[in-house]
Amino acid sequence: MKIVSLMQDENLSFKVNQQLLPQETQQLDLYFSIPDEMGINALTLPEDTYFYSSIKSYLAYFSQEVHLPLVRSRFISQKKGEESDYRTNLNLFSYQFRLALDNDLKQALQEEDVDVFYQAATDLLEQTEGLLKKLRRYTPPDQKLSSYFENVDNYLSWYTEQSFLSLLANSPKSSDQTVVRDKIFDLCRSENKYRQDNNYNSQITLDDPNRITNKMRLLQRLSEFGVVFKRETSNLNNHLKRFVRGGVTTVIMGFMMAIVLNSRTVYTEVTLLLILFLGLLYGLREVFRDDLMRIIWRWIEKGRPKWLHVFTDSLSKAKMAQQTIWLEYIKESDLPEKVDALFQKRRQQNKQSAQLLHFRCESRVFAKEFMPGFGEIQNQLFFNMTPFVRFLKKGEGRLYSFEGGKISNQGVERRYQMNLILVQTNKHEKTFYSRYKITINRSKIVNIEEMENEQNFEQSE
Repeated sequence: MKIVSLMQDENLSFKVNQQLLPQETQQLDLYFSIPDEMGINALTLPEDTYFYSSIKSYLAYFSQEVHLPLVRSRFISQKKGEESDYRTNLNLFSYQFRLALDNDLKQALQEEDVDVFYQAATDLLEQTEGLLKKLRRYTPPDQKLSSYFENVDNYLSWYTEQSFLSLLANSPKSSDQTVVRDKIFDLCRSENKYRQDNNYNSQITLDDPNRITNKMRLLQRLSEFGVVFKRETSNLNNHLKRFVRGGVTTVIMGFMMAIVLNSRTVYTEVTLLLILFLGLLYGLREVFRDDLMRIIWRWIEKGRPKWLHVFTDSLSKAKMAQQTIWLEYIKESDLPEKVDALFQKRRQQNKQSAQLLHFRCESRVFAKEFMPGFGEIQNQLFFNMTPFVRFLKKGEGRLYSFEGGKISNQGVERRYQMNLILVQTNKHEKTFYSRYKITINRSKIVNIEEMENEQNFEQSE
């Protein structure tokens, strides 16, 4: 069974990666244990609010060969295929190029040996230059196809420059490796000049870091057309909720009318007391209607799926996959036995009272086969923790120490720790479990740690 991976994305977000095969069904469950001191519950952060603002799902073609030497460089010229064929292959190249470059740069930065690091950087430099030359070997004469090429060429040129500058900024310093550093600087300068010579970006855009960054994000999204599937989201319970609201209102109004009709035997004519009595009844109705509606609705929707994602191919419009989503606060008694057992493995000081938030994503792939060269699609789920930090205390304290009669102090930040259980189940009911500790403060996710000392396992049900 394919094992999912969980890793930090940006300062206040993390992502879950999952690979899916043709006509495969997989279920992914995340159980968040959120300490009560964080102040997060169904009233302060409703499930609907968190889902629409902070949970995103993307499906795209995926290849295990995510290294620069393995990036596909096959293009279809204007004479050999349809317009959509050229654009699709161009976008696939761009997408794989970006993923492979990110992957190889991260691997290079993990090298502690200076010589090994700069040798890896040299190899990356040569491979990148070769791939960019292949990209630019064929420039379509057709104006419409040319605009696709220019968007991808502009974006990859800028992304290459930014990636290698980031590599140098985080590289180990060595006076013996100036030749390699100079070669990387030469690549960055040549790419910068290449974009200027082709007038890809106006001077006004180049002078504003925000404008050039946002433009490149737009070009990235354009280059993902046909690779990242189009997503449409629908709420599965809209009509049911309207029906429940109408039913509750009917019952309350019927009760109110019964009281009003019975009151006619007491008040034979309209008096001030009757008006006050009716006003009191309608006031009570307004007070209790929303509370009653919320209680009944939470009882009805408990355990029900809430949203449906439908993914389609941007070019063929074919339905590729769908995802059914659950998200709800649950009680400890609702936890599956094995998930509860994993939570109980926490150290005693970490077993504090907490809110439990359960997320479930059931993915089903309809496509019998994918585009040639691709045997899998990747599901990426992004969870933004920004709504969580709004409720955290700013508290920075001071830690005092003394040595030799001299007292010193230093600032310390307030941190919170959440536990997360990830459960993956395939159509054969084989299940994989893992537990993570997420340490967070008001500005970022400090650390995500997988509890490797606790055995992850597969279990046939």
